[in-house]
Amino acid sequence: MARLAAWLGGGAFVASLMYFLWSYFVRFGEVAEEARLPHALLVDVALFATFALHHSVLARTSAKRWLAAHVPPALERTVYVWISSVLFVAVCALWQPVPGLLYRHSGLGSLPHWAAVAAGIWLTLRGAAVIDPLELAGIRQAAGQPLTARFRVTGPYWLVRHPIYLGWLLIVFGVPVMTGTRLAFAAVSSAYLVLAIGFEERSLVEAFGQPYRDYQARVRWRLVPGVW
Repeated sequence: MARLAAWLGGGAFVASLMYFLWSYFVRFGEVAEEARLPHALLVDVALFATFALHHSVLARTSAKRWLAAHVPPALERTVYVWISSVLFVAVCALWQPVPGLLYRHSGLGSLPHWAAVAAGIWLTLRGAAVIDPLELAGIRQAAGQPLTARFRVTGPYWLVRHPIYLGWLLIVFGVPVMTGTRLAFAAVSSAYLVLAIGFEERSLVEAFGQPYRDYQARVRWRLVPGVW
């Protein structure tokens, strides 16, 4: 049952990402003519804050210990994945439209945008492959496979310390049509990533110690090469 729950959780995680892509590239691409701007922004920020709070708090070491004490060890990661997936779908489904159109590029003018989006998808997939998707989804834990903390530097991790986050920025900001709804989602989600990096890196230093500090010294840029 633990393995089934883990595989279903992995499927739910993939489904939540697919639902996000559909929402962002289809539904959020529609220009909202009538929308209550202050109300919409407040709701959108509250929605993503709820997701971010869970995503960050349960990812911290102390919260992991609390969760391990209340659920079977084989399902610790699976519970986290299920909650994250459901919350992410809820964020996308309930996201309020924001009026306005910042820009619309078509034809040849759209090619650099789609190149940026493609680069973002590659960074996301390549970065996740280094971490091990089956471990992230909790499938290895549910199967009883021993989990050993590994720290590897390969592929896009030589470019920036958080290539998956860079991939996200390229995907959400690279689109050739930037509506108010898309801009709100891109800005709010990216602001969360910037804030989360500090907490995440403290956890990585706690987990790996000096090897991660050496990595920070070698790879200077956290998110955007040459900027930060």
